[in-house]
Amino acid sequence: MAALAGAPRRSTPGRGEVRLWLRLLTCTTTIEAEIRRRLRREFGVTLPRFDVMAALDRAPDGLTLSEVSKRMMVSNGNLTGLVERLVASGHVNRRPSPTDRRAQVISLTETGRSDFRVMAAAHEGWIAAMLADLPDPRIAELTDLLGRAKSSARKVATDD
Repeated sequence: MAALAGAPRRSTPGRGEVRLWLRLLTCTTTIEAEIRRRLRREFGVTLPRFDVMAALDRAPDGLTLSEVSKRMMVSNGNLTGLVERLVASGHVNRRPSPTDRRAQVISLTETGRSDFRVMAAAHEGWIAAMLADLPDPRIAELTDLLGRAKSSARKVATDD
């Protein structure tokens, strides 16, 4: 395959991409582990529970379990236990779906919304602290580059 005019030639095709992937994975794993630890320590909440509450916070009218599973990219079975525990703790309520009698709509209770907002503010602060060494212009640049990487990965992932 001929090199594109003006494009830099790579000495070892793929090596830079593998290094990038490993760096992204390390960053993700490190940040996620710290967020999990802090949520558990400060709020007694798991990251999956926080994620369900976040999805419901963005949907004031509630969501069906299927809608939550699609947004979180997990199976309904994985959510059932989480939702049961959130109902038991008074953070989530369930009601029959007005359009599908087989489905239930789940939503945050006032307590759930209030508790989530406190957790979300702390979460935002933790992320800001972990990325504090990056100035705003670099964050914008990295966000743009990662958006391109995401688009590129999705193109290849859907080709097969």
